[in-house]
Amino acid sequence: MLYDTWTVFWRDWVVLKRRLAKFILARMVAPMLYLVAFGWGLGRSINVGSGSYLDFLVPGILALNSMNISFNSITPVHAERIYHKSLEEYILAPIKPASYVLGKILAAVLRSLLSSTIILLLAYGFGAQINLSFWLWAVLILNAIIFAEVGFIAAMKISTYEEMSQVNTYILLPMSFLCGTFFTTQALPAALRWFIELLPLTHTSTLLRSLAAGNDLAYSSLLILLLYAAAGFVISRRVFPGTFSS
Repeated sequence: MLYDTWTVFWRDWVVLKRRLAKFILARMVAPMLYLVAFGWGLGRSINVGSGSYLDFLVPGILALNSMNISFNSITPVHAERIYHKSLEEYILAPIKPASYVLGKILAAVLRSLLSSTIILLLAYGFGAQINLSFWLWAVLILNAIIFAEVGFIAAMKISTYEEMSQVNTYILLPMSFLCGTFFTTQALPAALRWFIELLPLTHTSTLLRSLAAGNDLAYSSLLILLLYAAAGFVISRRVFPGTFSS
């Protein structure tokens, strides 16, 4: 199974390696705009209690970026299934469904971590104070896994490219702004806040912000992310075509 997983992962790494320079440059644009507009511009007039708004903002950008990159890294699977019909090659190959799912998820995690590293370098250049730790990277990886699984499930269940874009519109976009990325969820109405705080990106934002400030790990939020990741993997494996015939 490990060899099969590595085979699927290696294919995606070869594709990424050929486009690495373009990938890095593209990943710099949105974070720089966020840092300039919110960190330097709007952030100068915002009081977050302790530290600067830039220090408050960067963990939110990391969470948001990790979600988007990992989800969008899986969307080519939809094209492989619907348009290119190349997914059948994996179904017919002697590769376990779990290996294919895991290989794709790991490739998405790699892209997410590369992008997160770029954001951190930019943030330090803008003067942000971020404490890096093992747990901060672990939370980023967990977040990437969760939304790569969301992308995989969508790629397996959705029939058209237009419907795939609606996942971004109706699921990812609202989470991008409401899940503690740009402002604390305490500012939301109680009923909405209760729902928002059930979502994985909220826990990721909270954990990253706390860890970046040098605080202790909130194990309850970490457990919730682990449950999301485990459930997502189980569902991803079940929706993969040919799972029950293997």
